[in-house]
Amino acid sequence: MKQGCRSVTSTLLSVALASLLGGCEAASADDGNAAATPRFRVDAAWPQALPNYWILGQVSGIATDADDHVWVLQRPGSLTEDERGATLNPPQSTCCAPAPPVLEFDGAGKLLRSWGGPGAGYNWPQNEHGIHVDAKGFVWIAGNGESDGQILKFTRDGRFVMQIGKVGPQTGNLDLTRLGQPAGVEIDATANEVYVADGYYNKRVIVFDADSGAYKRHWGAYGEPPSDAEKPSTRRTAPPTAAQLASFGNPVHCVRVARDGLVYVCDRLNNRVQVFQKDGLFVKEFSVDPRTAGNGSVWDIVLSRDPQQRWLFMADGRNNQVLTLLRKTGEVQGTLGRPGRYAGEFHWVHTMAIDSQGNLYSGEVDTGKRAQKFVRLP
Repeated sequence: MKQGCRSVTSTLLSVALASLLGGCEAASADDGNAAATPRFRVDAAWPQALPNYWILGQVSGIATDADDHVWVLQRPGSLTEDERGATLNPPQSTCCAPAPPVLEFDGAGKLLRSWGGPGAGYNWPQNEHGIHVDAKGFVWIAGNGESDGQILKFTRDGRFVMQIGKVGPQTGNLDLTRLGQPAGVEIDATANEVYVADGYYNKRVIVFDADSGAYKRHWGAYGEPPSDAEKPSTRRTAPPTAAQLASFGNPVHCVRVARDGLVYVCDRLNNRVQVFQKDGLFVKEFSVDPRTAGNGSVWDIVLSRDPQQRWLFMADGRNNQVLTLLRKTGEVQGTLGRPGRYAGEFHWVHTMAIDSQGNLYSGEVDTGKRAQKFVRLP
């Protein structure tokens, strides 16, 4: 595949140099119109220190709203005893305590509000996974715990509004009353519909009415009915086979709706993005690092904010980098970051968001447990 300023399989040294430079410096062309590949630098001071000796666990979801505030969904239960030593009985250290699951920051990284957890009238996820703030300001939460089969809708101050689906034993792709460990949520404001990446157990995209929660439609890979034939598995010891590529792998990890109506789906374990019309009609697909095994390369994507949404920014959690792709072709034009613990590096980069200025935000799970901001350069 033709690529821009560097190949995804280039040496670790070149990846490190790209990270230090804040991304690729080369220019690319789309339909003959010159357009510089976006470049970024990490803001090592973002976010600001949390109050109350709070500490973040795994950051499984990140989103922006109409005010360019940044919403973080984190997993308090993922903290080790060392990390939450101040909460033990008796306390074993002066710091720290788990932060609430949902935190809202401004662009400078100041904490504005926080909430979340079990409450009356709804089932909080066993394992928090995915957050989205819609155009009306409602906050949507997904979860991929063993019994999770629901998404939740809240006001921005944490008041419960609606639950779609229910908890309990996992069923399968034919069940329209519950989800299967859903990974992500996206609202299409034009049609007032909620798209769900479903998920770690199921192998489908499913759509509901965003007000009533009524079921609308669903589909699997290539727009075909999803299959329960292959047992769910989130890891492979080898790249996917042709037979495995016939359906979505687990997890179906993200769904994003572009302004032109195209729907982009992260088929993480199969190392690919599949593109559909809103009715589920298959349009095209493209692979990214197709030889990746383990837990796959395509973890999350966000679309750029220019009028044409020329770019896709993709989190590759297995190879621990963020890729800049041409939306039209899927060609890799630039890279950001490398595996590591320093600012601007990643360990299991899991989720991404973008604000109106084109700045990127990322969240890391496993032992990464942090959120980072990457400022777009002129």
